Amino acid sequence: MLTIPGMNVNKIAMLGAIGLGTAIAFAIAPSLSTTDFIHTPRKRAIAQTPANPHLAFDPNDEANGEFCLIEPPALSLSAVMVNQAVQTTQLVQQPEAFFDSIVNQVGPRLMTALNPQPWPALHERSRLANVPVLMYHDIVEEKEVFFDVTVEEFEAHLELIQEWGVTPISMAELVNHLRTGMPLPPKPVLLTFDDGYLGHYTHVYPLLKKYGYPGLFSIYHFKVGRDHGRPGVDWDQVKVLANDPLMTIASHSIMHPRDLRELDDLTLAQEIVESKQLLEQALGQEIHYFTYPEGNYDDRVAEIVAMAGYQAALTMDNNEQRYAGESQHLLAIDRIGQSQIAWALENASGGLAIKKWGDAFDFASPVVRSPIVVDDIPLTLISGGKPVTLHADSRYQLPEIIADTDVIAAVDGAFFSLKYLDSNTMIGPVMSRTTDFVPGNPGENPLLNGRPLVLISDRAVRFIPFDADRHNTLGGIQAEMPDVTDTFVAAAWLVKDGVPQSAESFGSLFDYDARRHRAFWGINQLGQPVIGVSHNLVDSMHLGKILAESGLQDAIMLDSGASTSLAYKGESLVYYTPRPVPHAVGLVPPPESQTQVISEVCVTPEARADQN
Repeated sequence: MLTIPGMNVNKIAMLGAIGLGTAIAFAIAPSLSTTDFIHTPRKRAIAQTPANPHLAFDPNDEANGEFCLIEPPALSLSAVMVNQAVQTTQLVQQPEAFFDSIVNQVGPRLMTALNPQPWPALHERSRLANVPVLMYHDIVEEKEVFFDVTVEEFEAHLELIQEWGVTPISMAELVNHLRTGMPLPPKPVLLTFDDGYLGHYTHVYPLLKKYGYPGLFSIYHFKVGRDHGRPGVDWDQVKVLANDPLMTIASHSIMHPRDLRELDDLTLAQEIVESKQLLEQALGQEIHYFTYPEGNYDDRVAEIVAMAGYQAALTMDNNEQRYAGESQHLLAIDRIGQSQIAWALENASGGLAIKKWGDAFDFASPVVRSPIVVDDIPLTLISGGKPVTLHADSRYQLPEIIADTDVIAAVDGAFFSLKYLDSNTMIGPVMSRTTDFVPGNPGENPLLNGRPLVLISDRAVRFIPFDADRHNTLGGIQAEMPDVTDTFVAAAWLVKDGVPQSAESFGSLFDYDARRHRAFWGINQLGQPVIGVSHNLVDSMHLGKILAESGLQDAIMLDSGASTSLAYKGESLVYYTPRPVPHAVGLVPPPESQTQVISEVCVTPEARADQN
């Protein structure tokens, strides 16, 4: 057994589980993407890493899985060797620190990648992203039909992608993301081109190469080398596209029937299965993806696609524009028409990053609003910024409470006394950054024992069980967190250490199992604060499951029912008039120098409708 001085047994076991060589390689190149260790089509053989462009990995070399050195023109091999020598010296002189770094950097990402959803289901984390798959048809010098795009218009689209900091991705990267939940770049997009028009080779391909962008071309067999309505690419041109590592070829059937659902079983199998075989024979590579002609499919069609051996399929809907994470499954990935490019890119997001191991908090990220739908329950999550609480002098609507403050978003907070309509008396002890500590009612406090006591400072958040004997004085609170700025008692844990809570954990809490509008806040797997509400009725256990699947490490239920309210940029995000409240949990955005334009992520039309 390999023994390294300074290493403990748990770390050695972890390295053994992931492979020592793989771990060291990942440590040297910590920013490898999903496609660097999830199987991808063979033509994307070498994936360079942005952090270390002279290190590459062939994900298709299943026998060896080796990394290899490639020398870029601007960097000599000697510089590479010096860099490796420095890292080797660190391994020899500081093995504990070196392997700590390996485990902490690699472990979370590797564990996520090795735990995909059962195919063809989408991972719940991928549903938190907004990945647009843009659909183009012909690119022409002059328009003839409404869906034509001129060369000038197409290049303007590519310039927009560049100017807005959007990152085009490959189909393999999208599929890996949808299966594993691994995050993509902050603003991703997939560019797809249907029908194999000659303009794809003469106009699209040169422009994609100019900008260094990947693309997916859907080819139907009958059009290749023929002027079927319009000239199509020939086989030599398709081979050029197929052999370019940035390009992907998908099957689009043999004859491009308008509706595959109307075909008999034999003809359907020919269109789907034989089209794959013909492309593979002509190109000498596997074809992993299918694009439904005109987007038409049903369960029978999708079943044939699965039986043919495709990994994923693309569809479309003339009446709905949906991001990839809103798709039903991998055999029906939704796309967005190119005419909606501005909306699609503005709202694009790559999903939650992988939680780092440890207890670090992130109070410096931009504030991001994310309407989502999980299990037919629409919610709005708002994450990022610094968490604070506000204890008002009376009861108000949330937009009134956060007016003239630096709080950009807020959710209703702790429970309060209903005895007087204008009372700001809270249930349990409370303190906010702008108000003094107020003890709870000694007669009521014992009833709160075991509920989450929220402790907030400028650097951290803690959720601990409330103890009436210890936590009803400022000194008792400061004993738990010396630099505490805010505290209050919440209703219950919905998620604790990443685990949704069972019915038994709610004890005698009133109506915990009833279906109600609910408010919550917590910390996600990145250490960022998250506030939010459900827009449909949901019980506490179901909500906890949804929030855990949505990436919350800890989530606390707040005052709910008629009090459930959420405000963002001074506007209410609920469709009813909630009960006025005296307390709120808010998010303060980081200074302008530390943030980017806020991305308002809209996941589904249903979720968007609930905000109106």
